[in-house]
Amino acid sequence: MKQDTQGSGGTQGTDTGRAGEGRFRVPAQPRPRTAERERGRPRGAGSGAVRGEHTHGEPAVPLPRPAVQRSSVRGQVLAALRTALVSGELRPGEVHSAPVLAERFGVSATPVREAMQQLALEGAVEVVPNRGFRVVERDARELAELAEVRALIEVPVMLRLARTVPAERWAELRPLAETTVRAASSGCRATYAESDRAFHGAVLALAGNEQLVRIAEDLHRRAQWPLTGAAPGARGRAELVADAHEHTALLDALIAQDLDVVRALVGEHFTGAV
Repeated sequence: MKQDTQGSGGTQGTDTGRAGEGRFRVPAQPRPRTAERERGRPRGAGSGAVRGEHTHGEPAVPLPRPAVQRSSVRGQVLAALRTALVSGELRPGEVHSAPVLAERFGVSATPVREAMQQLALEGAVEVVPNRGFRVVERDARELAELAEVRALIEVPVMLRLARTVPAERWAELRPLAETTVRAASSGCRATYAESDRAFHGAVLALAGNEQLVRIAEDLHRRAQWPLTGAAPGARGRAELVADAHEHTALLDALIAQDLDVVRALVGEHFTGAV
């Protein structure tokens, strides 16, 4: 994706979509004291306003602000934004400016811009020059294409592992599979998505190929973003639980070296991916 240097910074932005109704969660550092604030500048008039960023029209959302290490802020913001994408709080087609998101997180705009630029590289958002970042819009065809690519990559690997990995190694992954079931039972799409990636990553890690794990995780993450027009939490708890139980069934098939069942389960699992 081609990125505009001016736009990627989100130096001017107006959120045209909903803000997720305050469910963003990221610990925030104390805001630095600035010369403007020392002179009695109104609170909330961040650095973005000095550069003419349009931040009006976006509801203020209170967020918890415990102190954190500065070095971890970008990672926490990135994690929070990824969660908001999966849960549908950041909806496809919405435009979000870095300064406004920063105000909600209680951090400076810089780590938010960096996190959004990372999401742009991953294909989750696209740069809108002089406004900020737009959440990508995707349809069922894209989801089907991702499922096909994941199957082309992961099915042969899992079949090979089924022939070579001893049963006791597969048994070590049982707690991860059980974690996905508990996460699904909570009904939280974002929590389940994280545990789902952890399980699949652990399975593929047995192949000893770090590049494979990275590529598969990227495809998996993309497959978890909501479709355009889908309501947040469109998949109910029952669907998530059924999806999670496929992990334990897959482990059973891998232990038994039942290659036909492994192939069928993985293909079905990708088609119905969260």
